[in-house]
Amino acid sequence: MKHITVNEVRQTNGMEGLVIQGCGGDLNEWIDGINGLLTEAGILKNGDIFHDVYAFEHDGHTNLLFMMANVDLDGGKLSMWRLQTHGQFGGTWLSDYRTNQLGIGEDESPVHDEKPDCALIGQDGNIFNLVGIASQTLKEHGLGDQAKEMRDRITSSGSYAEALGIIGEYVHITSVEGPQKRGGMEMHQDF
Repeated sequence: MKHITVNEVRQTNGMEGLVIQGCGGDLNEWIDGINGLLTEAGILKNGDIFHDVYAFEHDGHTNLLFMMANVDLDGGKLSMWRLQTHGQFGGTWLSDYRTNQLGIGEDESPVHDEKPDCALIGQDGNIFNLVGIASQTLKEHGLGDQAKEMRDRITSSGSYAEALGIIGEYVHITSVEGPQKRGGMEMHQDF
């Protein structure tokens, strides 16, 4: 594990990883624990683990970044695990963290367009249910054209993980529940 700055996180354009937010105590125990949980869940395959893990501080939280490059894993299962354990670990994709926490878009320009909040974490994970909720949220915010575009893109997507990624491009995914406390710090349920 290597400690990096938020500026180094900002410079990870085009890379993907899993960010675990609000880690306390021995960070090596967190790394071993996450690798163990993901192995047990069948997400990490063929005995592989996350080798490139970075710790960084942002907004009063210690976070761990597990880089996904060159790791043998099941992306669909990881997407489901991340959603199911978000309240416990605050897991989010690096690309979403850069956009939602650091305000940096994929084109490296600051993000000005505000996506509407959409409470999907804690809902029935059936993709049709999630698409329906996200579409309704977009329509309620006067974004009916975006709702149709999102549905069309999801219909032609190739996987559950890709569909979830598309939803995240249109709405700011939050939890059905409000902020929770974890490790003595208030953790917001958004990514």
